[in-house]
Amino acid sequence: QVQLVESGGDLVQPGGSLRLSCAASGITFSMYVARWHRQAPGQQREWVATITQGRSTTYAASVKGRFTISRDNAKNTVDLQMNNLNAEDTAVYYCSVTNYWSQGTLVTVSS
Repeated sequence: QVQLVESGGDLVQPGGSLRLSCAASGITFSMYVARWHRQAPGQQREWVATITQGRSTTYAASVKGRFTISRDNAKNTVDLQMNNLNAEDTAVYYCSVTNYWSQGTLVTVSS
């Protein structure tokens, strides 16, 4: 059974940083592209970042230069380092590997 389990969501002040982690099990993680997505209140889910099997990365324009996606194939994890957070980053964040999705973790940016 494939599972993606997230951790790291929290309340953070504007300008702060947060690191999300997503641990995969039941899947040969290294064989797949991994992605992060988010869904803000009242908004549709949007793609945030992608990392390929070869560790090439791409980012949504709204997070480029502030967020960094990384992966550790030995630990079967994909992380999202988020810096210089602002209120518009408030959302439930999800990771995905092929067609499997995590349960989501809430990131709230507020003073």
